[in-house]
Amino acid sequence: MPTASWNGVVIAQARDDEVEIVENNVYFPPSSVKTEYLQASAHTSRCPWKGLASYYSLNVDGKVNENAAWYYPEPSEKAAQIKDHVAFWRGVDVQR
Repeated sequence: MPTASWNGVVIAQARDDEVEIVENNVYFPPSSVKTEYLQASAHTSRCPWKGLASYYSLNVDGKVNENAAWYYPEPSEKAAQIKDHVAFWRGVDVQR
């Protein structure tokens, strides 16, 4: 069961058949992410084929990991399967 953890807390957990793997990143469906740990960020980035990514910072027990999660609210047609799915980096432990 894929999980994403940071600062000793599981941030996301999903069944294998619920996640999408794109460019070796695990994209968790929105329903599997514990949104109480997410803070909206103004940061964005652009992927040439997926589109414009939006970011969240993580806040766990008062510790903040800036822009540690990203998602595509309006991905390109080629990346439609990851719409609103959340991926993690910046020290977040993602286990497949």
